[in-house]
Amino acid sequence: MRTDAIVVGAGIVGISVALHLQKAGRSVLLVDRGQPGGETSYGNAGLIQREGVYPYGFPHDFGALIRYAMNNTIDAHYHWNAIPKLAPFLWSYWMHSRASQHEAIAHKYATLIEHCVTEHDALAQEAGATDLLRRKGWMKVFRTQAQQDERLAEAERWKRDYGLNHRALDVAALRAEEPHLDQSLIGGLHWTDPVTVIDPLGLSKAYLALFEKLGGRFAQGDAGTLAQDGDRWSVTLADGTKALGMDAIVALGPWADVLTNRLGYRLPLAVKRGYHMHYKPLGNAVLNHPVLDTERGYFLAPMRQGVRLTTGAEFANRGAPKTPVQLARAEPIAKTLFPLGERLDAEPWLGNRPCTPDMMPIIGPAPKHRNLWFSFGHAHHGLTLAAVTGRMVAEMVSGQKVFVDPTPFAPARFG
Repeated sequence: MRTDAIVVGAGIVGISVALHLQKAGRSVLLVDRGQPGGETSYGNAGLIQREGVYPYGFPHDFGALIRYAMNNTIDAHYHWNAIPKLAPFLWSYWMHSRASQHEAIAHKYATLIEHCVTEHDALAQEAGATDLLRRKGWMKVFRTQAQQDERLAEAERWKRDYGLNHRALDVAALRAEEPHLDQSLIGGLHWTDPVTVIDPLGLSKAYLALFEKLGGRFAQGDAGTLAQDGDRWSVTLADGTKALGMDAIVALGPWADVLTNRLGYRLPLAVKRGYHMHYKPLGNAVLNHPVLDTERGYFLAPMRQGVRLTTGAEFANRGAPKTPVQLARAEPIAKTLFPLGERLDAEPWLGNRPCTPDMMPIIGPAPKHRNLWFSFGHAHHGLTLAAVTGRMVAEMVSGQKVFVDPTPFAPARFG
């Protein structure tokens, strides 16, 4: 089987890359070992984070570091046996998260973020999936005045520097927007620019359906078999056949380094794990917006499947057994924030976020191989940046002018 391009990895990023290449007139084969959109792309909080110009950094305040060292928080957890292997990544991540470094990264990162809503809007319109998008934004809610003052001041700076829009919610305004939240909350911050997704898997499937409608093909196969085959790239499919393509795009998310290491690259990719669980609301309770409990470090999002409770980051070896302790810590607190009823999932879901120490994705041509392209490392913003990344990669592969300067995100930045 021959095709113009092979995309390995069918998460939301890989699907978007394949779709944009197909739209650009290329014949594309999308390959994954499992079902499209069924891994990391399924388990997010459903945010297209237009406000997310500052990627999630490593805290530098002393109090947070002490809390994390005790390893009993909701927003962070780690496996002791993973720390020696993760230490170089964590040190580099901490250094890049210093205020001056983080600000410089944000100015580069904002060039991607500013297009996230418009690019998803375009794909969702073509895919007939606009019913999955909600334009209510999302909220941070506060329990203490100090945290509210700090976050509102930060939001004002971001409005000044990046034009991001928000509303400061006093108690009355918060109760008007979310009458079923804990009445002891003192206020909130409503980010109004972001779009939310009520079914992230449904969005992935809609983009995949459009890709196939345009003539693209999806096949199950072993991405680890991707290799040069003469002047082409080959991959072995599940039925044993070999597919050949002129270009190959690696969009394997948290598993990308398994392949790139074999190809001779040593990219500093690490994994942050996260958990979620769906709940049925009690009685007639309704959650109108996704909500972050700022001081406690968990997130509630209204989804088709129920109210989704997501946890923060867990640092562990990839493939280590589930340890959903953050979910266990968050659940009783979340039930005081919003009236959650019975669990709707048989067990907690676990996903892996692919992260780089400078908090920016790896997008662009592989330095050592012709016609090989990388598209992974989006960390917490895989859904947010999928449509932007897909268009960028398609334009690079097709030799077109890229609508966002790809230089800051190039694989070559790591040497």
